[in-house]
Amino acid sequence: MKADLRDGDHRLTRRMIASGPPWVRQLAPAVEEAAEHTKIWCAAAAVMATVGGWRGRTAATAGVAAMATAQLLSNAVVKQVSRRRRPPPHWVPPEDLQGRPHSSSFPSGHTAAAFAFAGAVTPVWPAAGAVCGVSAVMVAAERVHSGAHYPSDVAAGGVLGLTAAALIRAAPRLLRRHVL
Repeated sequence: MKADLRDGDHRLTRRMIASGPPWVRQLAPAVEEAAEHTKIWCAAAAVMATVGGWRGRTAATAGVAAMATAQLLSNAVVKQVSRRRRPPPHWVPPEDLQGRPHSSSFPSGHTAAAFAFAGAVTPVWPAAGAVCGVSAVMVAAERVHSGAHYPSDVAAGGVLGLTAAALIRAAPRLLRRHVL
């Protein structure tokens, strides 16, 4: 069973790296650059906080808190334990190998941050959350398409991100219950 899942994960990865319309390969570097060092999410938080009034500031704060939590969990905890190798370099076009991370492939920290931000923003400001959600899906797809991750890495990053968003949403309630 485990070998079948791994083989399916590998086949899907190779197919996603090799296929797709030309515009996807042209758009992928811009998506990757925007997601690098959470630039897109910091910019989104700044815009929401500036133009969105109380709701924008609340959504931005929740998004940044969830994103930071997801990054801590994915990069400082799970990646250190899993130590999974990234897809083999010979699967990836040479232009996509530049700047490829050497850290563990599992889970995708970019995807975890993206889904955490979108997942925390959505309950506070659904329209902004929808835009962030589309961006998060684009980041996840780019991570596989560029050969940086397997689909299972991205799926785990998405789950981890949504879990971080749920923790941030639940934190005030949990604190009130256990502190007061």
